[in-house]
Amino acid sequence: MAIIDLKKLSKVYGFGDATTIAVDEIDLSVEKGEFVAIMGPSGSGKSTLLHIIGLLDRPSTGQYKLDNRNVSRFRSGKRAKARRDKIGFVFQNFNLLANMTALENVALPLAYKGKGTLRRLNQASVMLAKVGLQAREYYYPHQLSGGQVQRVAIARALINSPSIIIADEPTGNLDSASSKVIMELLKEIHKGGNTILMVTHNPELTAYASRVLYMHDGKIVVDQALKKNEKADIDELQKAHQEQEKANAKKKKGANNA
Repeated sequence: MAIIDLKKLSKVYGFGDATTIAVDEIDLSVEKGEFVAIMGPSGSGKSTLLHIIGLLDRPSTGQYKLDNRNVSRFRSGKRAKARRDKIGFVFQNFNLLANMTALENVALPLAYKGKGTLRRLNQASVMLAKVGLQAREYYYPHQLSGGQVQRVAIARALINSPSIIIADEPTGNLDSASSKVIMELLKEIHKGGNTILMVTHNPELTAYASRVLYMHDGKIVVDQALKKNEKADIDELQKAHQEQEKANAKKKKGANNA
C-alpha cells in the first residue's frame, strides 16, 4: 500500500495575471520503504512538492493521502499533529536553534508531545549516539562542523520515530567528505524501513535512491526506477523529457486535426 498518494495535486500562488503554478496536477504514489530522489531545474516545483508532502503547505486543488488518510484539507492543528507523528525533516540550512546545545535541539520535538525533561534528554542522547555525536551533546551549533550540524539535524528528524524522512538538499552546504557521511547515514536510516524523499541537484547522490523523479514547470515529467548503486543520468532524463514533450505535441496536433 502506498504511504503517499497524490491525485491531480496542484499549488497555485497569486491570482489573475500574477498567477504562478508551482505544482501542476501531479499524480504520484510512493510505497512504504522507497528512497525517492527528486531532481529538476530551479523553479521546477521540487521544494513546493516536498512542502506539501511534508504538510508544511496545503495544495490548492487535488488530493493527498498519507497512510490512506486524506490530509489535503486538514486544519492547522490536525496537520501539525500528523506532521509531528509521521514526518521528519532535514533541510539544507540545518535549521538548528543557535542558543541550544545539540542535545537540546534534538530533544525539542519531544517537548511538543508533552514528554518530561529527563526523558526527552535521555532519548536525545541515545539518538545522538546513533549518529556518532555522543561526545558533542553539549556543543552549540557554532562549535560544530557543517557535517556534524547536519547529523544533529538528522537525529532531531528521527527523534519522534517518523515513517517518512523529507530531505531538501541535505548536502547542499557540505563538502564532499561530509556529504558522503550524511548520505551513508540516510542509507542506514532507509535500511531501517523509513521512506525517504530527497530533493537534490547532485546526480551522484541518486546512487542511494531506488527511484528518481525529474520535474519541469511544476510537473513530474520522468519517473524512473534505479538499480542498486545506479546513478541518474541528467542528460538522459532531459532527453526523455524532450521526447515526451514531442510526443505530447504530436498527439495534440493530431487531435486538433481530427
